[in-house]
Amino acid sequence: MTPQEVYSKACYLGKRIPEFEPTISKDAQYSFLYARDIIKGKWELGEPIISKYAYLSYYYALYVIKGKLPDFMHNQMILENNEYTKNYIEYIQ
Repeated sequence: MTPQEVYSKACYLGKRIPEFEPTISKDAQYSFLYARDIIKGKWELGEPIISKYAYLSYYYALYVIKGKLPDFMHNQMILENNEYTKNYIEYIQ
């Protein structure tokens, strides 16, 4: 199954599918969506791939964690130093 198929199936079932979580954790967008829509909270398995994209990290902080990112994601976000970094810093203050 692809990450998109795993996400779609989890949405259809309305619950996590642990045996396919390693698959979805390889895609940043679907990892974010899975954390937001299925887990409805922090998802450590998806965080490394999400952290590679400033916009997803910002939305992860805003819509999933609802606060400061885990330290490694926070530090990566600060290094990015872009529009999303500025929005993130304003959000956590």
